[in-house]
Amino acid sequence: MKAWILILPFLAGTAVAQGQSEALMKLQVDVVYLASDLLQGRETGKKGERQAADYIAYRFEELGLSPKGYAGEWFQDFEVQYKAHPHAKETEERTARNVIGYLDNGAEHTVVIGAHYDHLGHGIMGSRHTGSPAIHNGADDNASGVAGILRLAELLVEGAAPQNNYLFIAFSGEEMGLFGSKYYVQNPTINLAEVNYMLNLDMVGRLNEEKVLSVNGVGTSPAWKTALDRLSIGGISAVQSESGIGPSDHTSFYLEDIPVLHFFTGQHEDYHKPEDDSELVNYRGLLLTTDYILALIKSLDGQGRLVFAKTQDEQESRRPAAYKVTLGVMPDYVYQGTGMRIDGVMQGRTADKAGLEKGDIILKIGDMDVKDIYGYMEGLSSFSAGDKAIVLIKRGEKTLEKEVTF
Repeated sequence: MKAWILILPFLAGTAVAQGQSEALMKLQVDVVYLASDLLQGRETGKKGERQAADYIAYRFEELGLSPKGYAGEWFQDFEVQYKAHPHAKETEERTARNVIGYLDNGAEHTVVIGAHYDHLGHGIMGSRHTGSPAIHNGADDNASGVAGILRLAELLVEGAAPQNNYLFIAFSGEEMGLFGSKYYVQNPTINLAEVNYMLNLDMVGRLNEEKVLSVNGVGTSPAWKTALDRLSIGGISAVQSESGIGPSDHTSFYLEDIPVLHFFTGQHEDYHKPEDDSELVNYRGLLLTTDYILALIKSLDGQGRLVFAKTQDEQESRRPAAYKVTLGVMPDYVYQGTGMRIDGVMQGRTADKAGLEKGDIILKIGDMDVKDIYGYMEGLSSFSAGDKAIVLIKRGEKTLEKEVTF
C-alpha cells in the first residue's frame, strides 16, 4: 500500500494546501526509500542498485508511463568495468541498468528528463569519508533528483505540457563516470534526432534560504536565457552558466548536439559522505525547484524544436595555470556576491588550521583579488607547498586577515 494513502486523510486546509502536502509527502517517500540503509548506498551493479531500479520502475508504471528500455521492459542493462581506484590493476565486471519510462503525447519531438540514481555504496572511489567504511545513502546525491523527475512525470502525465513527448531516464553508473548516460546515447531506445532538449536533475535537495538555483548549460540553446529570465517562481533566483560540459549526465546529451540544462542546488559538507541522509533534504525547496522546472517546460511547450548551440567549456576556458596547493575548502557554487564563499572546511587541512570557517567569503589571496571562484583558483595557482599567504575574508560584517601555510 502506498505510504501517502495512509497519511492523506489527515491532511487539512484548502485544496491547494492539500495538493502541496500530498506532493511534499510523495517527494519525501521517494527520497526516504531510495536513501535508506536497505539499499546499501545504491552502488552501481550491486543488489541495492537493483532494488532502487525496481522501485523506480514501479513508480514509473504507477504514474502511467510506458516502458522504453529493451524488449518492451523498463530496463536497459549495460556492462561496466569496476576498479577500486584509478590505478588498480584488477577490474570487476558488473552489470548495471538504466530505468526508462515514456509518455507518448503523439508529438513530433521528445524531451528527455533524467537523473542518476546510483551512489557510492559503502564508499567506493569518490568518497570524502575518512573513517571506517559506512553506507553512503546519497539523499541529495541523487535520490533528490530521482524524486524530482517522478514528480515531473506525474504532472506531465496529467497534461501539464502536452506538445512534446517525454522520456524519463534514471541513470546508473554516473558516479563511476557517466556510464549510464553515455551508454544510452550510444544505444538509444528512441531516435535521438527527435529529441528536443534534455533536462538533468542532479543534487536538487538542498535549496538554500536565499533560494538560489544553479542552472548550467544555458549557452546550449539561444532559447534558454530568454525563457529562464522570464520565470518568476517562488522567489527562486537562477545562477546561470553557459557550458554544456559538466560532471553529470547532461554532458552525454550535449555531446550529441542536444540542448541541455543541469539543475543543481549547490554543494555542501555532506557531499559524498555517509551524512548525506534524507532528513537533511529541504523538501519544500525540492518542491519549489520542480515547480520551477515545470514552469520552464510549460513556457517552451508549443515553441517547436530548440536550436542547438555549441559552448566553450567554461572550466577549460577559464582554467588557471596548474596549481600545486589547495586550501581544503568546498566552494559555494550558487553564491552570487563578490568573492568566493566557503560552503565547507575540511578538517585538518590548510583552511581549518588557519581558522577559516563555513560561510567565510574569500576576497583576496596574497596579492590576488578574488571576485569569484575562478579568481580563487587563479589565486591558488601562484603558490607552492610551504608558501605562506595572507587571506582576506569577510565574516558577517567583519573583514579579517588569516595567515595560511600551504
